[in-house]
Amino acid sequence: MQQVFERGGTLEITVARVDAPDSGQLDPLENAGSADLVWRLRIVSLDEESVLVEAPVALGATFRIEDGIPLIGAITIGQNRWKFRSVKLADERPAGSRGACMRLQLPDHVERCLRRFVRVDTAALHLPSVNIWPLLDPKTIVASERANEAAFRAFLESKPRASEEPPMPSVGPKFTATLLNVGGGGVGLRVEPQESAVLGRHRIFWLEIPLGRDHPVPIVATGKVVHTHLDSSQRTYIGVSFDFTFQLEHQAVVVEQIHRAMQFAQTRKES
Repeated sequence: MQQVFERGGTLEITVARVDAPDSGQLDPLENAGSADLVWRLRIVSLDEESVLVEAPVALGATFRIEDGIPLIGAITIGQNRWKFRSVKLADERPAGSRGACMRLQLPDHVERCLRRFVRVDTAALHLPSVNIWPLLDPKTIVASERANEAAFRAFLESKPRASEEPPMPSVGPKFTATLLNVGGGGVGLRVEPQESAVLGRHRIFWLEIPLGRDHPVPIVATGKVVHTHLDSSQRTYIGVSFDFTFQLEHQAVVVEQIHRAMQFAQTRKES
């Protein structure tokens, strides 16, 4: 942890919760009530008992984690990863910070990850599988975003959803990726080798991020790939920045969907 802090590094944090045992089905998200959102947070300071990190932020909105909420975290140094358990202790706003911060309990120990952030003890993480299409004409996203907003409002008001499928923008063939983390202006995704060829031909994509049964309306948005890198298994990690150029109003819908998912996750915390 000290080494990460000295390098100006980050922690990855998600709310810990208990789900039903694995069923052996191929898609664990279908089995889960909701998906886990992992946040990449900059370390602000470190002492012998706690670590201060920036609060989760996306698209200019800060998302609060309640005091006492149990967390699962990960530390990355190069290709090596360690996972740990922690607890949210308090909110703080120290002088000179860029925004709200939260103090976390320093873990008693960390555990080396042999695979990417999949399980800690009995707590399974369900990382969303994101549907992605190359976006051929960005102007065609407006009808799709408005349909998504209408479906989300209907869900919040317990109204029946429209029976017809929502319109799709002008897109190319679909591929999938795993949502690894949420950041200030976008998301970090992992693309398997067999799906990555399209990244050499396109940089602007239409994203659909399902959040599980408890959140039946997925997040949809335009995303621009801003950086990529390969790991030792030839999987491609891509940083994607959301783009609301053609309909700025949709940004508020995405923020509200993320906020609801965060609040709901905290009601399902581990007992």
